[in-house]
Amino acid sequence: MKLNPLVSSLSLYDIAGTPGVAADVSHINSPALMKGFMGDDQLGEALEGSDIVIIPAGVPRKPGMTRDDLFNINAGIVKALCTAIAKHCPNALVNMISNPVNSTVPIAAEVFKKAGTYDEKKLFGVTTLDVVRAKTFYAGKAGVPVTEVNVPVVGGHAGITILPLFSQATPASNSLSQEDIEALTKRTQDGGTEVVEAKAGKGSATLSMAYAGAVFADACLKGLNGVPDIVECSFVQSTVTELPFFASKVRLGKNGVEEVLGLGELNDFEKKGLESLKVELKSSIEKGIKFAHGN
Repeated sequence: MKLNPLVSSLSLYDIAGTPGVAADVSHINSPALMKGFMGDDQLGEALEGSDIVIIPAGVPRKPGMTRDDLFNINAGIVKALCTAIAKHCPNALVNMISNPVNSTVPIAAEVFKKAGTYDEKKLFGVTTLDVVRAKTFYAGKAGVPVTEVNVPVVGGHAGITILPLFSQATPASNSLSQEDIEALTKRTQDGGTEVVEAKAGKGSATLSMAYAGAVFADACLKGLNGVPDIVECSFVQSTVTELPFFASKVRLGKNGVEEVLGLGELNDFEKKGLESLKVELKSSIEKGIKFAHGN
């Protein structure tokens, strides 16, 4: 975000260590003015006046853990941060990266509703890493230039709730068999686990996630600045399916979500995937809502 020319002011916040990271990043020769904030008593000041708040907070996965295993720790952190956002920058776009996104986005929505500041156009679950992975894996297998590839990814942001729509991938490829598509789908769904296992207990996807988070935040900034036709996939409040939240293509603009786009035409494999992901996604959403009301 420090490298993004659309950022004029950048606040870093954490419970520890922020001044050092802020000092380090502040030396990069780009226009964004850097400040570091640390601890509960500086959270309000960190958030004040923000147009976009990016939340990657929480604990990472370790081998054998599911995103749901992180639930209680990360859900509590998200709830506290969203309570502060409602107070200090209620009009900011909120980019939720903290896992499990399928539950943390509904938690944020409930916190904002309770505070009377909820605007469904301004709350995003960042699923861009699923798109980044789908593009990379598809390009590698189809032998097409990765920089030109686009693949919509819909559903949610965990395991089988991640549904890449390879039938809508551009440029289209005739060289992939049904087996290839199924393997690419599974690899996209398991991309996070692939990294967790490769890091062997030393963390989860941070570098590719930082890239994906920066890509999505850049799209949000362009939207706020009135750049037309900015479309990215994101997990948002939605009527695309019967579920209250769902990831699909979203047109971004000056108010955040300008339009939630439909799924387009799905093939039989994707239709089946869509039906099987709904049960798990519904339960994750309900888990988030329940947590927001219960604690």
